Amino acid sequence: LFLQSTPATSIPTVQVPGQQINLQPPSYTAASQHAEQMKKPGQNFMCLWQSCKKWFQTPSQVFYHAATEHGGKDVYPGQCLWEGCEPFQRQRFSFITHLQDKHCSRDALLAGLKQDEQGQAGNQKPSNK
Repeated sequence: LFLQSTPATSIPTVQVPGQQINLQPPSYTAASQHAEQMKKPGQNFMCLWQSCKKWFQTPSQVFYHAATEHGGKDVYPGQCLWEGCEPFQRQRFSFITHLQDKHCSRDALLAGLKQDEQGQAGNQKPSNK
């Protein structure tokens, strides 16, 4: 699910007899997303969970955030939704160790950012060297 900003002129509308319904999402969603994506000095690690994109200062902060915000017992969707990860069904405990090993090491986070900067060109799978 990738959100792309489109010019305001291409907002779809639906004609209903007697009224016109605008399908533009509420403007506050865009505003809050931009606030989260603002990188502060010293924040060099990004959570690459599906459309999260929050910045952190250390890999351990990313791990703690992802484990609690995306892997918490009330929110964990049953599979890893990290960008580029295979969406296998996993138990929560297995997911937490997977998150730490595969996504929240310093090297994995920096590699993920490089891929993100390349604009997700095609479906390049990261090589496991």
